[in-house]
Amino acid sequence: MTPPGWTALHATALIVGEAGLLLRGASGAGKSSLALALLARAQDRATYAALVADDRVFVRVFHERLAARGDPSFTGKIERRCEGILDVAAAPAAVIRLVVDLVGRADAPARLPEDPAHWTEILGVRLPRVTLDPALGPDDRARATLDSLARRVTAMTPGLGRIMA
Repeated sequence: MTPPGWTALHATALIVGEAGLLLRGASGAGKSSLALALLARAQDRATYAALVADDRVFVRVFHERLAARGDPSFTGKIERRCEGILDVAAAPAAVIRLVVDLVGRADAPARLPEDPAHWTEILGVRLPRVTLDPALGPDDRARATLDSLARRVTAMTPGLGRIMA
């Protein structure tokens, strides 16, 4: 059940450093596998990362920012296909700083996009967005996500540069 004042999205949310990421895509697009790859990459680099919600994210606007949270009964739970439910580090909420869209082959981004600065709007909040090629595996998607995060959001979130080292 969606909490009063919140909007439910089919997505996965997590925190890397101090930045919230919202991963969107159809069922089976790789949201959970990307989240797990991002969590692993951050852990390898001694950077804070935690899952906020997997599969169903509740969002609302709070002080002109998009806040995200999950269902408290599923805190720290994420599904890995063909393996089941895993327990991972968890955070109760995040301020979303980057939206990552996982698209199908028909909607794959251009190999060399002319305008790399994509944006999206959720509940009236304008956010930077990256669209990832479906041909990329989870590790390559994680690198592309962190590269985009470092380029677009680092000024708002000190300390993210350590992830890229």
